[in-house]
Amino acid sequence: MTTDADDIPIKRYHHGSLPEALLAASEAVLLRDGIAGLGLRAIAREAGVSHTAPKHHFGDTTGLVSELAAVGYRRLADAMGEAAGGLADAAERRSAIARAYVHFAYGNAAMFGLMFRNEKIDMHRPALAEAAREAMRVMAAIIGARAETEGETPVSLGSTEAMRITTAWGYVHGLAILLIDQRLGGIVQVTPAFDNPLDLVDAALRDVRFGFVSAEPTNK
Repeated sequence: MTTDADDIPIKRYHHGSLPEALLAASEAVLLRDGIAGLGLRAIAREAGVSHTAPKHHFGDTTGLVSELAAVGYRRLADAMGEAAGGLADAAERRSAIARAYVHFAYGNAAMFGLMFRNEKIDMHRPALAEAAREAMRVMAAIIGARAETEGETPVSLGSTEAMRITTAWGYVHGLAILLIDQRLGGIVQVTPAFDNPLDLVDAALRDVRFGFVSAEPTNK
């Protein structure tokens, strides 16, 4: 039996944080039905709560999926940070962070896609903006940039650093999209060196310097 209170469960939600349960339900809908399936009623149905509960806690669909995208950015930052943890060598750290970015994207394609769908999310939402900044702070280690205080955001970048991180980000993001969109199979088919597209990308991240090291100045 149900009541008309927003936070009263219908069948599955029993205790704990309802916002967290709604986010979990949102992710389940995303994985099952894709971005197009993310609607408040579908999410409420998945969580087993009244159809007004998501609106009560998140305002609208944009608010809820923006919070879900923030979860994705936090996971991405954690994955990159863990991969680079304890690595003192700059080249090894760059490679580890880049590989973690690509593997996160490839292994979480639906979430990764949502994180970059500006027509679905609002990057000005505080939780999402903060999560994205933290991911960028970790990403900045690709070029060796550091905050003055550990954990501080945002990182202050000079023009050269800004260009290098833009190039590096474009490089790893592009590789991630090629993997997700299954565009590398043709290359793998014509070379015996790699068993699958992910092996090819891992090798590129390990051995190709483009995107990670700026060009050396030339004397004219």
